[in-house]
Amino acid sequence: MIRRRTNRQQSSSLWRKCTNLRTLKQIHAFMIINGFNSNPSALRELIFCSAMVVSGAMNYAHKVFTQITEPDTFMYNTMIRGSAQSLNPLNAILLYTQMEKCCIKPDNFTFSFVLKACTRVLFRNMGFCVHGKVVKHGFEFNKFERNTLIYFHANCGDLSVARGIFDASEERDVVAWSALTAGYARRGELSVARSLFDAMPVKDLVSWNVMITGYVKQGEMAQARALFDEVPKRDVVTWNAMISGYVMCGLNKCALEMFEEMRVVGERPDEVTMLSLLSACADMGDLEVGKKIHCALLEVSSGDIKVLLGNALIDMYGKCGSIERAMEVFHGMKEKDDSTWNSVIIGLAFHGYAEESITLFSEMQRLKVRPNEITFVGVLVACSHAGKVEEGKRYFKLMQDVYNIEPNIRHYGCMVDLLGRAGLLNETFEFIDDMKIKPNAIIWRTLLGACKIHGNVELGRRANERLLKLRRDESGDYVLLSNIYASQGEWDGAEKVRNLMDGSGVWKEPGRSLVEADDKALTHYLLNSKPKLDRRNPVR
Repeated sequence: MIRRRTNRQQSSSLWRKCTNLRTLKQIHAFMIINGFNSNPSALRELIFCSAMVVSGAMNYAHKVFTQITEPDTFMYNTMIRGSAQSLNPLNAILLYTQMEKCCIKPDNFTFSFVLKACTRVLFRNMGFCVHGKVVKHGFEFNKFERNTLIYFHANCGDLSVARGIFDASEERDVVAWSALTAGYARRGELSVARSLFDAMPVKDLVSWNVMITGYVKQGEMAQARALFDEVPKRDVVTWNAMISGYVMCGLNKCALEMFEEMRVVGERPDEVTMLSLLSACADMGDLEVGKKIHCALLEVSSGDIKVLLGNALIDMYGKCGSIERAMEVFHGMKEKDDSTWNSVIIGLAFHGYAEESITLFSEMQRLKVRPNEITFVGVLVACSHAGKVEEGKRYFKLMQDVYNIEPNIRHYGCMVDLLGRAGLLNETFEFIDDMKIKPNAIIWRTLLGACKIHGNVELGRRANERLLKLRRDESGDYVLLSNIYASQGEWDGAEKVRNLMDGSGVWKEPGRSLVEADDKALTHYLLNSKPKLDRRNPVR
């Protein structure tokens, strides 16, 4: 008996030391050796630690749980709760279904956890069924359960039901107010959401963030900023809402200024912050700012850049024209996913490093990283830019025969570009006719451009006919065919195209260039009037 009691004390003290999966497995082994694997109390601790305490141990929790012969309500609740918060919340619903089949009696916590999972996966009908179970078991007056019902119906159920539950509540805490306000805000009913927000007896930070996010998602940044300035105490979520909002609205400089404000007040950015800022730099094409954000990211991550951020960095450097830095990030990443490989393969291809792009694809294959449809877009672009026709055909076939990827319009467009650049115009025309999907305007326009480069008037005319059947209001299509005729000295053909363009009422938009000076964007119009055909100088 003394030994048994001592072992229990040891087991209890061990849980306080459990901080990672390795330690968790060691404690589990200790339990088995000392006979605690059949002790309900010890098993509850093991399940709770696996599902709720140790990060990344949810899969292990499921393995342990399947070996328990008679799990009780607490164990089921813990597993459902952990699953609802995990990357696969559907498991929570499956566990609840299993719980019912095993006739394990649920409690008020059970339904709350299941409802949260239903909200995350948008299982509306399942949520309504759980609502019925809540009423059946008499839990509808439980504050915790009631708030979860408001949360579910406000987010993916029925707003009128959520409002009915809210109005029928004698006691409404800040959680209920915030849940209903968030529901209206997410559905775009900002006036109702704001009325609820203003009527709140007590506002917590969650309710402030909910309302700010609501304005941000509707693109109403002035209202979001006004509310932001009123927040008594902000957290990183508050700042992220504003920064991401500015980026979504194309106000990238405002996003960067907001980041500077964030740093001045001492708020530490997180991964979401950095992803928004990298997106802003990519859109702006500002390499110097991008480098500064990279440095800030290294500070936040302590030098260990995760996959998602690494991919965003590669994308940013690629769009800013620095493929060398993009490759540095790529080679410095400890973990890579298919998006990482795709970003560098496409980046190299579009920056003129076709050979390097194809070599990297070969390395991807060697390492058994499975390519997807995006990967093959990059490879086909590289083949097109390098004039590797046979290699391009081989990769196009490889994509279908080995990886079972059906070509989409982008893959067909790459092949048309590849064949057209090589001057194989008749083969290109046949390839388009044999496509399994209907060619779009870009496909025919690509062929038309190739006809201009190689001076093939007849195929250019045929391509233009197909193009005009899709749309007749694009001035560039007429001008391109006109220039094909003009480049071959067939001025009558060029004149006919111009007359056809005039008769269709299509006008060529003035050309513009954008110059930034003294922080102001200046637009210079290159052509201010409708161009007239000049036989000595055809329209460009």
